[in-house]
Amino acid sequence: MRNRRSTRRTGTASALAALLATAALLAVPGAGPASAAPVSESTIVPDPSWTCGKPQGLPQPPPGAEPVLRLSLTVGTVHDVGVTQYGQRRVLDVTGGTVRGGRVRGTVLTGGLDLEMTLTGGSVELEELDMLRLDDGTLVYLRTCGVAPAGEETVRIVPDFEVATSGSYAWLGSGSFVGTRTVNLVARTIEIAVYDVSGVSSSANTVRLNDPAGVPNQNWECATGTGTRGASVFSESVSLGASLSVGATKRGTRNVIPITGGTTSGRVQGSVVPGGADYQLMGSGSARLDARYALSTRDGEYVLVRNCGPFGALVPTFETRAAGPYSFLNTGRFLSSDPQMASGGVGITF
Repeated sequence: MRNRRSTRRTGTASALAALLATAALLAVPGAGPASAAPVSESTIVPDPSWTCGKPQGLPQPPPGAEPVLRLSLTVGTVHDVGVTQYGQRRVLDVTGGTVRGGRVRGTVLTGGLDLEMTLTGGSVELEELDMLRLDDGTLVYLRTCGVAPAGEETVRIVPDFEVATSGSYAWLGSGSFVGTRTVNLVARTIEIAVYDVSGVSSSANTVRLNDPAGVPNQNWECATGTGTRGASVFSESVSLGASLSVGATKRGTRNVIPITGGTTSGRVQGSVVPGGADYQLMGSGSARLDARYALSTRDGEYVLVRNCGPFGALVPTFETRAAGPYSFLNTGRFLSSDPQMASGGVGITF
């Protein structure tokens, strides 16, 4: 949201210059200096902790350009997680959808996660995980990063496509894209428009986002660490769907195993929420797991889980309500067992 103030026309260039200089120093919650242009016409420079792969800024989509593709996602359950260690977390379950564009047609598979974080200053940091199946059967892993200044409903995004480098859609994995993401909870939809910005220059108008001081930053990359396993905290029995092989992508061979449910026992008792997956990456004779999913406890709390790393060195991180009964998960240091095969899925102990 930009600050606005009305003034009388001075009739002098010096007075106008002084006014513009003053306006440039006005700050908005969750952002740096205000832009002289609307956010839709400005480059958004994210906080260094959440660069979305474009630390110099996310340029505005080209005016009047047609999107490379549009995704219309259907929304199932909306989880208001509450205020976590990072900010106000909301999770939208993606239950399907469509992909359409001049060169791309297909569907969005069920099980996607839209992870929206509203920081205390009002700005938004977004991560979204989706699997696409194009009309010729090609599978695409889409991980989206996004930001929005306080007061803006449309999130500026950077979609990152992982697709087989040997196929006809390899251009998705090598392109430079930005886009927009909007939510309509009345229609239960998320609309994503993706634009090619490979030849687009950033606008001179910028909106800089600054995360609130004294609050930990959410991480884009996996957590890493070493240590000795202590006492068991809780265990999971996770049910899995059929593997989805994306193939050899720009980052290695991507294999995605959907998470379809399960149960937990120990200090965290409840169920594994259907949705998310283990987004496995194979390469150079090793495998890195990256499981993203959520737990629903018997007493009504919601816990986001990310369990990531190579076999023998899995480091889990958790996110739940900071004032809730499981807040110890937010600040603790944990190790995970390797997944142990079980009927219909795997068993894991933290």
